[in-house]
Amino acid sequence: MDIIYQVLKVLGSLGLFLYGMTILSEGLQKVAGDKMRSILAAMTSNSFKRVLTGLFITAIIQSSSATTVMVVSFVNAGLLSLAQSVGVIMGANIGTTVTAWIISLLGFKADIAVLSIPLIGVGFTFMMFKSKRRKSIGELIIGFALLFLGLSFLKESVPDLKSTPEVLEFLKEWTSFGFFSILIFVAIGTVLTIVLQSSSATMALTLVMCSFGWIPFEMAAAMVLGENIGTTITANIAAAVANVSARRAALAHSVFNLFGVTWVLIFFAPILRLVSYITVSVGAGDPFINAGSTLYGVSFLHTLFNLTNTLILVWFTPQIVKFVSYVIKAPKTEEVFRLQYIQGGPLSTAELSLTQAKQEIVNFARLAKRQFEYAKEAIHGNDKENFEELFTKLEHYEQITDRVELEIANYLNGISEGELSEESGRRLQAMYTIISEIESIGDSGYNIARILQRKRVHNKKFDKDMLKKIDHLLNLLDNAFDQMITNLELGYTKINNIANAEDAENSINEYRNHLKEEHLINLENNVYNYQTGTFYMDIIAECEKVGDYIINVSEAIIEIQ
Repeated sequence: MDIIYQVLKVLGSLGLFLYGMTILSEGLQKVAGDKMRSILAAMTSNSFKRVLTGLFITAIIQSSSATTVMVVSFVNAGLLSLAQSVGVIMGANIGTTVTAWIISLLGFKADIAVLSIPLIGVGFTFMMFKSKRRKSIGELIIGFALLFLGLSFLKESVPDLKSTPEVLEFLKEWTSFGFFSILIFVAIGTVLTIVLQSSSATMALTLVMCSFGWIPFEMAAAMVLGENIGTTITANIAAAVANVSARRAALAHSVFNLFGVTWVLIFFAPILRLVSYITVSVGAGDPFINAGSTLYGVSFLHTLFNLTNTLILVWFTPQIVKFVSYVIKAPKTEEVFRLQYIQGGPLSTAELSLTQAKQEIVNFARLAKRQFEYAKEAIHGNDKENFEELFTKLEHYEQITDRVELEIANYLNGISEGELSEESGRRLQAMYTIISEIESIGDSGYNIARILQRKRVHNKKFDKDMLKKIDHLLNLLDNAFDQMITNLELGYTKINNIANAEDAENSINEYRNHLKEEHLINLENNVYNYQTGTFYMDIIAECEKVGDYIINVSEAIIEIQ
């Protein structure tokens, strides 16, 4: 029973550490979500800036997995190129070393658990405020406190080797196979990180085992290498449902870490001697001899591994991009109704999720515009077989717009369940309006197809003058589509007015009014028969309706401000 209780104590302590890490990371992302997005957009112009950006963000949010998943989502949303993402991922690997140093320098020297309960009190006070930003600050303070409380419990739950020497004997069995033992501990580090979904938690466990003398420096170093392999799994899981570029970004992360682990294993003994020399030089003692010094040795190795690996591979970014592009090939054709950016669930913060939703909505708008290109072909189509094919396409696009609206709405519902700032709340409401308007455009496209089908059933035809005027209206509509898509791409932060969209809408309305007046004169003069004129004006009215839906989209964007 004692052993079961001991194991459960270790698992519970580890769970508390992980929970604290999660709350800390999510709280920081909520507080700095928009800033991080701005940093990623502005600081990826060259390799040095990309690495610094990844390092900076990971050092702040204390999770390379969170940064990498964020990067994968940005690649998925088209905000970062594959080459840019590789540099940021390299920086994220350096940034994750900060966690090891915090644990080594603070977690084992000072009893931070003493401050944990007062910190939870401070965090709880912040949580009492109505301001969502202050609540997020409270969340990250509580997360920080729980993280060190968990680490403290983890230290206490590890049995003393003097009272339980059989633990050391058990571990000694795994450390007596020479280089094969190194590989075993690399595998242990990998599996633990995959199971815990956090290299920081595995690092904490490794450092605790070192400080209590459970494992020698060589085996701890091997576990660190395994953690670097295991941490790539999170990004690959996130990318599994994403687009080709995102999957390539996740693979690039794996290539980076696997290459690093390979060359370190080849030069394992001399690298450990170098780390030992550095540790002794700074006055921390020899990690091969002193269990207390092993902490610093492991942290130095972790930092040296990621720094050197980045310095080597940053020059080979184009080759890495070529390699992952070769391994993961883009599909030759992709079905038009497949979502491009939000195939997975919402991301860890509303800001990032809304960015992905924005990209999907831009794609949705382009889809609606494409439907009207087919509508224009159908208006001119005289051949029965060709018309039926176009009618089927327009009907299919109407079904697609219904489905895309529903899927985006479900995604937005998922975002609404999380913590939202006032601004994010306005963006969310605007997005609901926008997708509804774009879906209505899809309905109008199908309505035009049905009007044309009824015209064919009654054996009526539009003359050249009618077709010319419908074409002009469709060209005005095409311009309105372009203005709508431009405004959607710019977003509420980059546009001060929607004069471009208003001008396009006014042009459509004025031309519709002109055609309406002209139609009454034409009926009086028997230029065409009444039924043909009805079909003609029904199409004009449907196009004008689409103009209304299009301006409503731009108005929803500007109203966020």
